[in-house]
Amino acid sequence: MSQCQQTFQTLGNKEDTSLVANSFGYLRSPLVFNPYEATADVAITGVPFDIATSGRSGSRFGPQAIRAISTQLDWEHCRYPWDFCLKDRLNIIDCGDLVYSFGDARSMASALETHTLKLLQSGKTCLTFGGDHFVTLPLLRAHHRHFCKDGGKLSLLHFDAHSDTYSNGSDADHGTMFYHAPMEGLIDPEHSVQVGIRTEYDKSLGFNVLHGALANDMSVEDIVASIEKTVGSNPVYLTFDIDCLDPAFAPGTGTPVCGGLSTDRILKIIRGLKNINIVGYDVMEVAPVYDHGEITSLAAATLALDMLYLHASKRA
Repeated sequence: MSQCQQTFQTLGNKEDTSLVANSFGYLRSPLVFNPYEATADVAITGVPFDIATSGRSGSRFGPQAIRAISTQLDWEHCRYPWDFCLKDRLNIIDCGDLVYSFGDARSMASALETHTLKLLQSGKTCLTFGGDHFVTLPLLRAHHRHFCKDGGKLSLLHFDAHSDTYSNGSDADHGTMFYHAPMEGLIDPEHSVQVGIRTEYDKSLGFNVLHGALANDMSVEDIVASIEKTVGSNPVYLTFDIDCLDPAFAPGTGTPVCGGLSTDRILKIIRGLKNINIVGYDVMEVAPVYDHGEITSLAAATLALDMLYLHASKRA
């Protein structure tokens, strides 16, 4: 078995293979509260925000829950089925949680955009834990400013039960981000893909939708090929609403919808995305109060881990 060549971020610099201790940063990554000057490949940020939620609130506790359960994943030096140790290839830091004027959506959006842009400008890739899905809009603004200076647009790879392209409501709503993002010139719907949608959506908006029933019936290989063909060589932002998973696999979320994808299928899709240019990642809408046995938090932490392995696999 591969052994990571790393410095352990624990008392006495000792390896902790327990499943419960030292769960401060995701995967026991070091907490770095001045991340812009730190040396790192990936910076993780939690955003405890859920006031844009239309249904059941509670996703403000998502980042905390994802970090806590990640100790279940940290003991495995070489994550199955990957054939290398993540921490041999990536230097990962955890910035802790975003500080903003609590209860103020505009304050959160402005603070997160500024924070994320500074991380990107310092050469880091961002992995963000929500929080409700409105959090993705300021993340897209920052990534667009950094990666599309020539006037281009990002491609969006969006896993969700909902299209989040609804025009009703303000821009500070967890169901309107991908209506406003194209209007702001941030993303190109024609070169974007939404996977797992199984609620009403407007086909005229131009997004390529692999709806829930279709995504369950297609082979993983065909799904990946469709994504590759659609996004091409564009910079891609990957956003994952945990309710893309069926409630059997992720009950701990604000707006669960039956008929979703399994954790196994989603992990296989993510592992297949080696040929697209993903520039940023997030995992949203984990609401621990509705969870059972922490299975939703574990799913989110595992999806994030495979996103990191996917990112690391391109650095071989």
